[in-house]
Amino acid sequence: MLSKFLRQWTLPLAIIAGIAGYFIYVAIPALDHTHAAVMRMVSIVQPLLIFLMLFITFCKVKPREIHFARWHVYALLMQVLLFGLMLVALLIMREPAGGQANQMAFLPVESAMLCFICPTATAAAVVTAKLGGNAGTLTTYTILINLVVAMVVPAAVPLLYPEGSATFLQSFLLIVIKVFPLLIGPLLLVLLLRCLVPRFVRAVASVSGLAFYIWAVSLALAIAVSVKALVHSRASMSVLIGIAVASAVACVVQFAFGHMLGRKYNDAVSATQSCGQKNTVFAIWLGYTFLDPLTALAGGFYSIWHNLYNSWQLRR
Repeated sequence: MLSKFLRQWTLPLAIIAGIAGYFIYVAIPALDHTHAAVMRMVSIVQPLLIFLMLFITFCKVKPREIHFARWHVYALLMQVLLFGLMLVALLIMREPAGGQANQMAFLPVESAMLCFICPTATAAAVVTAKLGGNAGTLTTYTILINLVVAMVVPAAVPLLYPEGSATFLQSFLLIVIKVFPLLIGPLLLVLLLRCLVPRFVRAVASVSGLAFYIWAVSLALAIAVSVKALVHSRASMSVLIGIAVASAVACVVQFAFGHMLGRKYNDAVSATQSCGQKNTVFAIWLGYTFLDPLTALAGGFYSIWHNLYNSWQLRR
């Protein structure tokens, strides 16, 4: 009975654990001196958990299952087009004020732009497999969208922040260094182990639900970090509400488009998760590194929205 309850409510419990865990931790005075060390530990543990999740997922996906699908083109166009529209809107908003814009209007649009171009979550394959989707086509899209992000974002940032912004090559290398070890590393390791010790790969693939529960731990950590960012934010309540609403709208639009696209090409689960489930840790980093640091909060809000929707999907 308990195991069934935990399986059905894993994601809501992970979200609650992340929120409650943060407030309980900071409420204990004796642990005040450990805050910096814990943040360093989280920054190391999270990538390791993501690497492990992807390794387990790729063990279950055969190389021949990773292939291109027609819906990939439309999903990529959707993300790039919406990103471009938000970028144009920001440039128009900034122009009349001689380079300055109203923060209440500017930041929500910039946050939506960040949510639209954010790549698919590296853990999306875990949820897709749990929902009975095609992890192969989702994995292919995850690789494609990360390549697109690495090209589009460095080209767009200098237009929005021309003063002191990094060059295209510097921005490109920053993104590649951040993304590809976590994305390509597990895939290459699995391909190597399939050749050297295929029995080990089959043994890992036979373990049911392991990647999903590792992801739940990673989610709890991500939610705790997002709560910390919200608590320490100096933004006004109206700006925070604007960013939250913008991220929620972006979440609904992308999940809806992915579902519509997936139904047309008979791959509804994979297309829905590819478009809607985002690498919010990467979005937070992208916001802090290239855009207004407050836009990083959009990644935290989006993490809550898409995980609530995933919880409903899995519960249903």
